[in-house]
Amino acid sequence: MLPRRILLLSATATLFARPRDAAAQAAGPYALPPLPYAPEANEPHIDAQTMTIHHDRHHAAYVANLNNAIKDYPQLATLAPDALLGRLPELPDTIRTVVRNNAGGHVNHSMFWQIMGGKGGAPGGALAAAIERDLGGLEAFKGAFNRAGAGVFGSGWVFVTVTKEGKLALAPRPNQDSPLLDGARVLMGNDVWEHAYYLKYQNRRPDYLAAWWNVLDWAKIAARYEQAMAGTLAI
Repeated sequence: MLPRRILLLSATATLFARPRDAAAQAAGPYALPPLPYAPEANEPHIDAQTMTIHHDRHHAAYVANLNNAIKDYPQLATLAPDALLGRLPELPDTIRTVVRNNAGGHVNHSMFWQIMGGKGGAPGGALAAAIERDLGGLEAFKGAFNRAGAGVFGSGWVFVTVTKEGKLALAPRPNQDSPLLDGARVLMGNDVWEHAYYLKYQNRRPDYLAAWWNVLDWAKIAARYEQAMAGTLAI
């Protein structure tokens, strides 16, 4: 959420002031997180080659582009990526779009790797109850989620947002836009850019969406749900 500009005008001007010696700045504060499992862990539903290219090239490019975009603004390096997106309207015009796209790509993918590597199945406990309450139960939720993902025009994501009270909602987004831009928190989400599935599924995005449920780690998603209710969920 945006701070009150009248109170923070001076601080904001300092935050986004360009340094005099940009060449002396570090390469950047943001790093590509390792995959938390082997690239083949999601086979046969998502092949190892796709996972490797997706992580090692696509996600790495978002991180490199983000670090390059802010290299002349070292004060931005103190912001976590979710905070960077939350303050996007305050960023200089020259880097705002690049940060939106690449910080979005960074946070979206960082979440994406975390929630996969499992065996699918179904959630339990408080998360299952929330899905029943807010999304009509697991099967209805999966159907609505898949339809939302298939309906994203071009490239984008389909997310589930979660409030501090634990309320869930579907939230499709274009490109690398994140619900973090709107101050919302992401419980889970699926990448429907073609690079996430094209080697195996070609143009059959609905088949990819249906298969993706088989690689979810519901324990990790449940942990994110608990973090959201505790107010500690970041990306």
